[in-house]
Amino acid sequence: MAKRFPPLSALRPFEAAARLESFSRAAAELHLTHGAVSRQVRALEEHLGARLFARHGKRVSITPAGKAFAERVRSALEEIARAADEAGADRREHRLTVSVLPSFASRWLMPRLIRFMDAHPKVEVNVIATVALANFAAEEVDVAIRFGRGPWPPLVSEHFLDDEYFPVASPRLNRGKLPREPKDLASFRLIREDRDYWHEWMEAAGVKFRAPPSGPLFNDSTYSLQAAARGEGIALARRSIVGEDLESGKLKRLFPVSVPSRESYWFVSPRETADAPRVKAFRDWVKSELSPPRARRR
Repeated sequence: MAKRFPPLSALRPFEAAARLESFSRAAAELHLTHGAVSRQVRALEEHLGARLFARHGKRVSITPAGKAFAERVRSALEEIARAADEAGADRREHRLTVSVLPSFASRWLMPRLIRFMDAHPKVEVNVIATVALANFAAEEVDVAIRFGRGPWPPLVSEHFLDDEYFPVASPRLNRGKLPREPKDLASFRLIREDRDYWHEWMEAAGVKFRAPPSGPLFNDSTYSLQAAARGEGIALARRSIVGEDLESGKLKRLFPVSVPSRESYWFVSPRETADAPRVKAFRDWVKSELSPPRARRR
């Protein structure tokens, strides 16, 4: 004969009320109303045919029967929680959450990510594209690709790529009449970013630096390169993310002079996930994608 279960939705409110000996505090803990907790407990009492709480006006106290039942319920809920953790462990083990700058995500990572997924079909990839630093605990981030000046202890940091800047423009800018020499840039609108390297580049190119003409200022390279491709001015591009625009002809490199970036790319992970197989596989894959084409493993 099948067992007659009590109303399962009432068990958590009852356990909280029994533990706290207060319907109000149980309601606050579970984000319910006082009335909702009271109704759930009353439904449980009616099902059991036993008083679980003694009411004293607005106060309640748990009865001996209620205390004994609460201990069994608490043990059962803890067992259910453990079972849920174990059931979800396999999915967490194969879920990879990566935090990365929007520019690197859209212009380098996403066009190539299908190759990682094909090579690791069991790994569920979650990409968080943001300029904010990763919140490893709150967002359950496994690894971040950070562009900056590392390392960042106590996190595990591994440098993997340096970068450089050089000017690019749309071939259609100024009806195709692009600057022929670095000094000609004085006549063009220069697109700027929060990380501004125009001063260093002008100095490396032998141009006496002046404040660049007023142009748009962006906090991410994606937008500065898009503006340059629309013909809105000349941008300083990072080598790591401008390759496809140069190959497609959307942008053209203007001069051979480049300046090294003060920041580099780093893998950053909490110690708990740094050596996880899914994280190691992702790091190895990124490095292989950055290697010369013939050395890549498809």
